[in-house]
Amino acid sequence: MFADVSSRFTYSSAERLPVEVLVFRVDPDHVEEFLRIDHEVWTLGEALLPGFDRLPFISKEVWLDDSRPGVVTLTFVWESMEAWNRVGDAEVQRVLQERFDERFPHAVELLQALHEDADYGIHRWSRFERT
Repeated sequence: MFADVSSRFTYSSAERLPVEVLVFRVDPDHVEEFLRIDHEVWTLGEALLPGFDRLPFISKEVWLDDSRPGVVTLTFVWESMEAWNRVGDAEVQRVLQERFDERFPHAVELLQALHEDADYGIHRWSRFERT
C-alpha cells in the first residue's frame, strides 16, 4: 500500500531554509491590485536582481483569509540567509519601495513580520508534496 502512494509524493527533511513571513492589511477593494503590483514590483524585482545567477528565493506564496478580508500574508522560502540579506540591502529595498509606492497609491499596513518576531529563526525543516 505505501509503495503505491509513495510514488506520487516526495518528502525531504533537514532542509533548514530561512522563511520570511509578512502580514499586510490592505483595503479589501484593492487586494487584487495590491497582489498584481506586488508581483510585478517586489516578486519580479527581487527575482531578477542584477548580480544573481538564479532566483534568490525558492518560493513565494500569497495567502488570503476569507474570514479577514484585506489581510494578505506573503511567505518566502529563501535559498540562504546570504541571498535574503543581499536582496534585503537597504538601497535595493528603497528602489523597489519607491516603484511600488508610485504604482500603488493606497494605504498598506504591515501588521506583522513573523520572522522578525522570531529573531529570524523560522525555517523550513521538511516538505511533503505531490510529484
